[in-house]
Formats: sequence, structure tokens, C-alpha cells
Amino acid sequence: MTEYYIPTGHSQTELVEKRSRFIGQVWQVTSEEEARARIEETRKQHYDARHNCWCFRVREGGAERYSDDGEPQGTAGQPMLNVFQREQITDAVCVVTRYFGGILLGAGGLVRAYTQSAKDALDAAGISVVRRWVAMEVPCTYSQFEEVRREVLQHGGVEEHVDYGADVLLSVLIPEERSAQFAARLLDTSAGTIEVLEAGEQFKAVPCREPVIKMS
Repeated sequence: MTEYYIPTGHSQTELVEKRSRFIGQVWQVTSEEEARARIEETRKQHYDARHNCWCFRVREGGAERYSDDGEPQGTAGQPMLNVFQREQITDAVCVVTRYFGGILLGAGGLVRAYTQSAKDALDAAGISVVRRWVAMEVPCTYSQFEEVRREVLQHGGVEEHVDYGADVLLSVLIPEERSAQFAARLLDTSAGTIEVLEAGEQFKAVPCREPVIKMS
């Protein structure tokens, strides 16, 4: 079974530490060339910044790179990369731009600031899981609706669409290896009144962690 995690979208966050501004950005990418293009784009956008530190991880070729861009060695790029390694995120590039505020942060302060900036940007981007899903149609009554939704969540699935009519029809995606168990469970708990219909397989990215924006 192939399963991996990627950023859901682009994000931009800002952290201020002792008057230094740290602007964190995350993008989903599919190649090292695309990652480096995003880095160069950010350098041009923030040409007047003191540092544009970066890291990326891509599945294509297993590339994994980082840069401190003039910060003391080991205080920026590697701590940023560690954030993505811990979360097992790939096909991602992160750039943290620093506008120096006149106060030195020291090595420990830099590590904390770049780590937090990368984490904030990843949280704001959200996380999607890429894997094979079985698309399923679940017809049920209104009284069964909430129970069906709970079973979808308990089997690691997601709702795609709900049609409300005389009864309810849920269109859901269930992880491939749990689809048979999901269908059997609903048939059992509903005393045979809920029969799940398969609607094909899909290999796609589905959000599994919603974007989180920190309030300043």
C-alpha cells in the first residue's frame, strides 16, 4: 500500500521575535526543479531581507535539501527540515524569510524561531494524505445518518458529498484495505438495511488535517 503526506496548499505566516520578522511559506511541489523555482521566486520577492532560509523534500529521486542562507550553520535550514521529517511530509518546500530587527537571537533562539516558523507555515497549509481509496455510496434513513457518519470516521474515511431526499445518500471515500470491513459493519449494525455500493477506486490526495491559523 502506497501512502504519503503532502501540504494541502500554499501558506504564509509571520512570527516576530525580538523585532526580527520571520515570514514562513510552504508550497506543495512535485520535483526538485519546482522546489528551487519557489525558492528563487521568494528570494526575488524578498530581495531586501537579511536571509531566505529553505528546505525541501520530494519523492521524485528522494531529494532532501536545506540551506541556512548565511545564518550560523545548523540554526535554520536543518531545524526547518526536521519539522517536515517529523510529520513525514514530502513533496513540500518551505522558505523562511528573516528581516533582521537589530537584536541578536543566539544559536538557540534562531533554532527556535526557524523551527516555529516552519511549523506555523505547515500548520497553516494543512496536510493531505495521498493513497488509494474506494469510493462508496451509502443509502440510509435520517435516523441512521449520524451512525453512518461515525462509522466512516472510525474506518478512516472521508465524506465527499451528501444528497438529502426522502432518505440520505452519502458519497464517501474509504481506505482500500478497510472498505470490505466498512461495508460488512454497516450491514451488520443496520440489521441488513444498509447495503453499501462500490463506485470505483481512486488514488488521490484527501485533506486529513485542516489548516490552522495562529492568532497573533
